[in-house]
Amino acid sequence: MAELIITGNRVIDPYNGYSGPGTIHISGESIERFDPEFISDLGEFENNVRLINAGDKIVSPGLIDMHVHLREPGREDEETIISGCEAAAAGGFTAICCMPNTRPVIDSQEVVRFIRSRAQYAAARVFVIGAISRGIAGQQLAEIGDMVDAGIVAITDDGKSVMDAQLMRNGMEYAKMFGIPVISHAEDMNLSRGGKVNEGYQATVLGIKGIPSVAEDIIVARDIYLSKFTGTPLHIAHISTEGSVKLVRQAKEEGLRITAEATPHHFTLTDDLLKTFNTNLIVNPPIRTQRDIDAVKEGLRDGTIDCIASDHAPHSPEEKDVEFMEAPFGMIGLETSLGLSLTNLVHTGLLPIETLLKKMTAQPAKILSLPYQGFKSGAPADITIIDLNLEWKVDKAEFKSKSRNSPFIGYELKGKAVYTICKGEVVYAESHIT
Repeated sequence: MAELIITGNRVIDPYNGYSGPGTIHISGESIERFDPEFISDLGEFENNVRLINAGDKIVSPGLIDMHVHLREPGREDEETIISGCEAAAAGGFTAICCMPNTRPVIDSQEVVRFIRSRAQYAAARVFVIGAISRGIAGQQLAEIGDMVDAGIVAITDDGKSVMDAQLMRNGMEYAKMFGIPVISHAEDMNLSRGGKVNEGYQATVLGIKGIPSVAEDIIVARDIYLSKFTGTPLHIAHISTEGSVKLVRQAKEEGLRITAEATPHHFTLTDDLLKTFNTNLIVNPPIRTQRDIDAVKEGLRDGTIDCIASDHAPHSPEEKDVEFMEAPFGMIGLETSLGLSLTNLVHTGLLPIETLLKKMTAQPAKILSLPYQGFKSGAPADITIIDLNLEWKVDKAEFKSKSRNSPFIGYELKGKAVYTICKGEVVYAESHIT
């Protein structure tokens, strides 16, 4: 018998192409059944069944963020697996994928198993992404087969680019053998060395060494060719330039197995903001020009860019409260990702809500072969309820993350997750839904 029942007028299931009224019956950690009807009177059910009437709010399969830095092991002062998952739940995410640039690096089955063990009782599911090279040093392949056995879903050296093309080719061939994708951090580090911001007018005016857009474009092109040569699925992380978007679009038109993600800061912020010298604007790849933002938005609109991911990268206040050029790359994003996406993409009319949710649920699940099926019977009971019209201000005092390095503090956004259900349990509630 169902233990939790969720009913609403606006159920959207991107996995199965459904949009309409619906009632979801949950038993334990699984969906018992889905009925395509809204039940206005829930009084007929047993008293021991928890009932959530979502009304006209959006009921979606749980959101997935396929690009998150949890920092544990090694930098638990910045974030832990538990605190990162609490931030995820507050942002509407029921599943996140952690990147391997921890200390030690996720390059062995022991570290993979440690993370999976620590995540067992967290507020969100954690899927582990392993390193391509040992120590993310770009010299030798990591223990890819052993990590696959331990449960990784992809490989990447995110935070650094694999500059050795032969090593990247070898990594792709191993990934193909084990049926997992390769995620590319596209950055020619010879071109970007010493840079902190986008190379262009603003960097010149401020006297700051820049990172040229071609540093990204060159590695995107190289890795697309390597993917074509090896037949390995390739995913481009945090795409940020007009040139990269064009390259991915051309690859898809050719029928290659290329996917890409964009972050909210890369379709929201321009390098004009650098004049504030806010160190939370220091990210890699850097925030770029309005022309790049327009290209990223068009890529999201026409399907060139498959997913939206936060690239949640926590840093302590001590690390960010330094001279501008000394600040480390990264900003947090789990708790603002959905709000920024709704505000800048859906409420502006660029994307319908169904398309946005597909980019935050079914498409990352497909790329990484995650075990989700939407609202089918027996599927994991991971659900996000979203109030499209809830207006709220980003308040650092409300963050669940251990870090506060966000340039969006004080921003007024429209749309927020009000309930997050993971494994059949309510792990976050913004307010009571009547």
